[in-house]
Amino acid sequence: MPDNSLTIALSKGRIFEETLPLLAAAGISPAEDPEKSRKLVIATNDPDIRLVIVRASDVPTYVRYGAADFGIAGRDVLIEHGGEGLYQPLDLQIAKCRMMVAVPQGFDYAAASQPGSRLRIATKYPRIAAEHFAGKGVHVDIIKLYGSMELAPLVGLSDAIVDLVSTGNTLKANRLEAVEHICDISSRLVVNKAALKLKHRRLQAVIDAFSAAAN
Repeated sequence: MPDNSLTIALSKGRIFEETLPLLAAAGISPAEDPEKSRKLVIATNDPDIRLVIVRASDVPTYVRYGAADFGIAGRDVLIEHGGEGLYQPLDLQIAKCRMMVAVPQGFDYAAASQPGSRLRIATKYPRIAAEHFAGKGVHVDIIKLYGSMELAPLVGLSDAIVDLVSTGNTLKANRLEAVEHICDISSRLVVNKAALKLKHRRLQAVIDAFSAAAN
């Protein structure tokens, strides 16, 4: 692709859907819906701009190593997998949720999480969970899972979970409750630092459009 081309790394799902209005504000529209297409590289109405569809946790890696000029990643991904080496000019205020500790209903979390105590925590965010409980002086055994987090305490695999919570409906359906707030999560624009220098005019135009649309 020519030097004035731009590659945007995005993940499917909620982030992609909530990114569409931002892309539209920058005059960019995908040629296909990634939810319906098997393609991992998607053209847009601009021949010099393409989208690459990757796992949410891989967005920072593609941008850091220059396989994408910029992308959109959740704060959870940036904390857990590292946002080092990336320019993060904008909190886009999309895909908002909360990182929470949740336990089975009736579990005495206050007593179980005193300094010096030990808990088994199931999560796909081991770094975030470990840092949170270390700050409380609580010893934790981290159990890394990739999905169905709510099941872990129900079958005795863990005492609690650390996970993203949006409406809380999934927790309620599985007789769990959120008991501690760790941090608020939203999605950020992440930019490759070399691309920002080499393609500054084109990238800045997109950043400005995103900024105006997000505010």
